[in-house]
Order: sequence, then C-alpha cells, then structure tokens
Amino acid sequence: MSAYAALTRANYRAYVRDQTTVFFTFAFPLLFLVVFGLIFKGQTVEDGGPPYINYIAPGVLSWGVGNAAMFGVAFTMMHWRRDDILRLIWRTPTSLPSVLASRYAIAIGVGLVQATLFIGVALLPLFGLELAPSWPLVIPVLILGITAFMALGLVVGSLANTPEAVAAIANCIMVPMAFLSGSFYPSDLMPGWLRDIALALPLRYFNDGVLGVLSQTHHGSASDLAVSCAGLVGFAALFALVAARTFRWSNRG
Repeated sequence: MSAYAALTRANYRAYVRDQTTVFFTFAFPLLFLVVFGLIFKGQTVEDGGPPYINYIAPGVLSWGVGNAAMFGVAFTMMHWRRDDILRLIWRTPTSLPSVLASRYAIAIGVGLVQATLFIGVALLPLFGLELAPSWPLVIPVLILGITAFMALGLVVGSLANTPEAVAAIANCIMVPMAFLSGSFYPSDLMPGWLRDIALALPLRYFNDGVLGVLSQTHHGSASDLAVSCAGLVGFAALFALVAARTFRWSNRG
C-alpha cells in the first residue's frame, strides 16, 4: 500500500470515528437551510421575483461546504503540529504532498456528500428548490471551492497553536464573509462599496458559481461561470503560496 493510500485510509477512519464532528459537519448547513427555508417559505426575493429558496439554498450550500473544508484541515494541521505528528512524518519517507493529498481526498469526499445531502433536502416539497438544467456543473465548482477553502484552512492551521485559536480565526473569517458574499441574502441589496469589497473574497466567487449552475431562476452564463471558477483557482493558488510560507513542522520550530 502506498503512503498516500495508507494516509487516506487512516484519515478516513479517524474522521468517521469522531461521530459528533461528522454529525455536525452535515447538520450545520442543513440547520441554516431549515431556518431560512421556513422563515421565508413562499416569499420571493422581490415582488414578482424568484422564490427565496432558489437564492438561499445555493448560498448556504457553498458556505457550508467551504466552512467544513477550512475548519477540517485547519484543526487537523494544528493538532498534528502540536502533537509532533508532522515532525514524525518528516522523519519518515512519507512526503508532505502525500500528507496533504490524503487530507484533500477526505475534504473532497466530505464536501460532495454534504452537497448531495443538502440538495436532496432542499428539493423536498417543504422547501421547493428548482434545479437548473446545468446542475451537474456544480461538481467542478464544488471541487474548486473546496480546494480554495482547504488552502485557506492550511494557512489558519499553520498560524494557530490551539483549538481555540483555530475556532477564533476561522469564525472571524467565515462569518463576516458569509454576509458580505451574499450567502444568506442577495448581494444586490448591499451598498455598492460593500459589493466591491466582496469581490476580494473567495466565498463570493464560490456563491456565484454554485448559484449560477444550480438555481433555475438564477442561471448564469458560461462567462459568469468562467469568472467564478477563475476566481476560485486564483484564491486557491494565493492561499497555497501563503500556506507554504507559513507552514511549520512543529510548534518547537
């Protein structure tokens, strides 16, 4: 068995063993879907406009998937560095790319299962999400979004030395980003200067990409999808570069 396969298997077993984390990883975005879906049930974004669920479901989905990707790798890297697991790996033939690739495989798997479950619930008559014909394109958008937010999680995990620090840094990033990027309400309702700030946030491109290919009433053009994907690729590269500069094998230096 290769180092990558062994690490992926070990990461998977460790992940499913923590049943509380697994439960809340999948339940957290669904909770927001239920809350917003019931509050705005039957309402439209504007008079005569599309149903609110067709906007809120893609936004909550992208935020939930990005949130899980960032938190998951940030906590893992912090714990591995604090417990000197990374130092032990460094002294073995196992390469760092193999370690990161195994975590990436888990993040992709978790994100796609999250999305499948979320969309299945959103399609129920209680919520009534209407899928666009282009909905299969959400898969590459999700993969790019997970990649960008996992790279961001590597930065957070490299900077934080305790679980409390990871939670504080990650929440300070993800919560404001959710509101500024339009995950919970249409970004068109924000002042122009806030919309301009949102263009510098990865979640904005993730939201736009998922919304454009998933929602029947917000179907975007091929150029819109290309812009969203290019933005996610750019942020993934940027965060990966920062993570490479801030990476530490151990808290002891």
